[in-house]
Amino acid sequence: MTMFRSRRRKIERLDFILAGAQKSGTTALHYFLSKHPNITMGDQQEIHFFDNDAMFVSGADYEQLHKHYPLLALSKIAGDCSPSYIYYEPVAERIWKYNPKIKLLILLRNPVDRAFAHWNMQRFKGREPLDFFDAVREEQARIAGAPPGEARRFAYVDRGFYGQQLERLFKFFPREQVKVAKFEKFREHQRETLASIFSFLGCKPLRSVRSKDRNVVPYERAMNWEERIFLYNLFAEDIANVEQMLGWDCSDWKL
Repeated sequence: MTMFRSRRRKIERLDFILAGAQKSGTTALHYFLSKHPNITMGDQQEIHFFDNDAMFVSGADYEQLHKHYPLLALSKIAGDCSPSYIYYEPVAERIWKYNPKIKLLILLRNPVDRAFAHWNMQRFKGREPLDFFDAVREEQARIAGAPPGEARRFAYVDRGFYGQQLERLFKFFPREQVKVAKFEKFREHQRETLASIFSFLGCKPLRSVRSKDRNVVPYERAMNWEERIFLYNLFAEDIANVEQMLGWDCSDWKL
């Protein structure tokens, strides 16, 4: 009996991926996932395998991904959290080729607030010399002039067009393999949202959930009304598209 209880398996394929969006609560969700006794999240928070073009030049070596995971107990499932996956265009197909049965978790935040939080994080890390409005106005030129890995850092607006990103995922994965949750609901109804996420993964809810903000940096300043209106006008059509696609009510994302 002891021999069977102690059996461990080498990981063959990940069971799920928390694929985005950035600045939408993924760090907090990663924390709760890693606390579950039947889930392992690997040895680092963001492995960035599927958005690393160098890994796919001459056939992907999935051992470079799996080396981040220990031998698994038979009851455990394995996941990765890399929030840029939903945004970077080649990733959906790469994940599908790796495991067409994989489950995908997505958290989406009001794209206006997400853009500002993204800019603020870059400022905090000393990577962004421009003020927010200037950075938004310069975004397309900066993206066009930078390699993909670098361009993602400054895609404050572009990363918030969720409609096209979801359409890309749904082109490869059936809806029942994709769980999309709202950041605002996750923040305000954490226990309920977590229970639905664990259920989606085939796991029981965590017995105790200690709420704690993760990856929160101080804000340099607040977004002003002119900036908010400008961004909302950019996102309004896409927000309507997301509402239709997911059957959501995004009135809390609107002015």
